Amino acid sequence: MMADKPSAAELKDYAEQADAWFKENTVRDPGFMLPLTFMEVSTDQQFDFLQEWQRKVYEAGYLGASWPKEYGGGGLHSDFQRVATRAMKNYDAPIMLNAIGNGWAGPLILDLGSEEQKQKYIKPMLSAEDIWCQGFSEPENGSDLGNAQLKAVKEGDEYVLNGSKIWTSLGDRAKYMILLARTDFDAPNKYAGLSFFLNPMKIDGITTSRIKKLTGEYGFVQTFFTDARISADCLFGGEGNGWSMAMKTLEYERGAKVKPVGGFFVKELDVMEIVELAKNSVRNGKPLLDDPVMRDKMTQYMIDIQALNLNNTRRRMPQLMQDKPMGLPLMNKLARTELIRELTEFSLAFQGTKAGYYVGDENAVDDGYWHRSYLNSFSATIGGGTSEIQRNIVAEHALGLPKTR
Repeated sequence: MMADKPSAAELKDYAEQADAWFKENTVRDPGFMLPLTFMEVSTDQQFDFLQEWQRKVYEAGYLGASWPKEYGGGGLHSDFQRVATRAMKNYDAPIMLNAIGNGWAGPLILDLGSEEQKQKYIKPMLSAEDIWCQGFSEPENGSDLGNAQLKAVKEGDEYVLNGSKIWTSLGDRAKYMILLARTDFDAPNKYAGLSFFLNPMKIDGITTSRIKKLTGEYGFVQTFFTDARISADCLFGGEGNGWSMAMKTLEYERGAKVKPVGGFFVKELDVMEIVELAKNSVRNGKPLLDDPVMRDKMTQYMIDIQALNLNNTRRRMPQLMQDKPMGLPLMNKLARTELIRELTEFSLAFQGTKAGYYVGDENAVDDGYWHRSYLNSFSATIGGGTSEIQRNIVAEHALGLPKTR
């Protein structure tokens, strides 16, 4: 049941409390480099810090504030959560660690899970006691999720898993994985033979191998399953319904459905940060901010960002979403991730010859923060479906255009 919408006075009081809490408790510089997204958690030091940070925010009531109270949430109206998240951004708070759990698996379980599953999984997910990862992508299959080949063969009360998943964010640290596996190789089409599992990771037969990224960071792993046995109770949504469960999960991952847990999992570069960078940049003895071409580009980016923010506001107004309810959120994922990639690339144009220095080099501007933001920005244009896939989805499912093939 939806909580009552708060009054303006109630929201104002809550905002003051949240501001005070994040002002007092936010640690911007713990003495080591923090990851910009949940996909670049490389060291034990980073993991431990972010796990403790999420637990602290949750216990203060500013994460999961609008999730059902009976499963560990705060039971408040979602407006309260939006206020708390805005306070986190205002104080440049660290990211939330458990993105797959809180952003993908949690909403799915709240929507379709049994009472037992909600009681078991939701609260430790919110407190970051249980970290979740996602087992969708496989080696050799690219973006063809429907061609998943990892086998799940039922033997008595268990499934035996064999195969591999890749690009598994936090897979070496997770306790659970939302797993897409093939249970029927004779199904009439590749989508019909798939099943979906809430899979435990700390069992015999599951191993991981870390993958080093272009940024020099880790966070992704390849996960191997070798005769790994899980209880049949891990099946979610019924055997053969894996494709349907995966698509419902992707609705959350792509922003088409929202059950706001709060916080943010990816630290997006703000255009105003680039304005500050431009103020301190000089070319031919003149402030780069005075260059009319650069000013024009920056103004356009500010307009684009504002348009995307307003589109997010439109999503909360049902009367504006009636004609094509999925169109706006799906388009926003595509447009925002591509815009952030362009914006981070643009930030390098202000650095002149120093644009060649990266993290750790004493000559790097802001210790390579801009470069790291640029290289990391590509991950959001790939995760949850590449921009090419996203364009097809918007064209075919939101705009009703014919399939290209």
